[in-house]
Amino acid sequence: MTPTLVFDIETIPDTDGLRTLLDLPAETSAEDVANIALHHRRQQNGSEFLPLHLHRICAISCALREGSHFKVWTLGDTEASEAEIIQRFFDGIEKYTPQIISWNGGGFDLPVLHYRGLIHGINASRYWDMGEDDKDFKWNNYISRYHNRHLDLMDLMAMFNARANAPLDDLAKLCGFPGKLGMDGSKVWDAYKAGGIEDIRNYCETDVANTHLVYLRYQLMRGHLTPAAYEAEIRLVRDTLAGYSAPHWAEFLAAWK
Repeated sequence: MTPTLVFDIETIPDTDGLRTLLDLPAETSAEDVANIALHHRRQQNGSEFLPLHLHRICAISCALREGSHFKVWTLGDTEASEAEIIQRFFDGIEKYTPQIISWNGGGFDLPVLHYRGLIHGINASRYWDMGEDDKDFKWNNYISRYHNRHLDLMDLMAMFNARANAPLDDLAKLCGFPGKLGMDGSKVWDAYKAGGIEDIRNYCETDVANTHLVYLRYQLMRGHLTPAAYEAEIRLVRDTLAGYSAPHWAEFLAAWK
């Protein structure tokens, strides 16, 4: 069985990059830089959402299903640099060649990883292979929208029609899964400024758990899991999370209907 790797990233404004691009004095604080950039963005298009290359990744969480095992974790520790966690992500693809699964990964997570990897000089040769090194990758690689090595569940469910996109939180809850627990992407920058990197990492982990559960329901719907196999996969997730001691997993399990 091909390993599956569900992933999700959390981002904050790239205040160092913005300081350079906006030609701000070196002594301008990160918070002031962000406030100036967000104000400019709001004036431009009415939204504070920054262009993707100006997002700095502060967490990458993964849910790996391989062999008889399932695990959820966040790459690196709370002090790890952006470059380190990005390199760890692509090293995992190099090691496992998994099917990677996301919710809106094609529209957000992967383009951000591309830009930030470029900035940091990251090596991601397996990920970028489109058949030059492994001929099988010509017909199924991570880059092509309609290939299966990366499955963007949101994009697929919407039939590649942005007007039909649905939020992960809604779909997870409608399927009986926990959904988001007190945080969403709009709160990450404030949490980061308050020193809440651990809270951000925990939130990112619950997002990949929700995505993995929705993916299992999709596999049931398409007939790749029998009802019995689906229930076995659900039990594996429950049992794995119950074995974790972090409080956010107890909250997640309590919210799981």
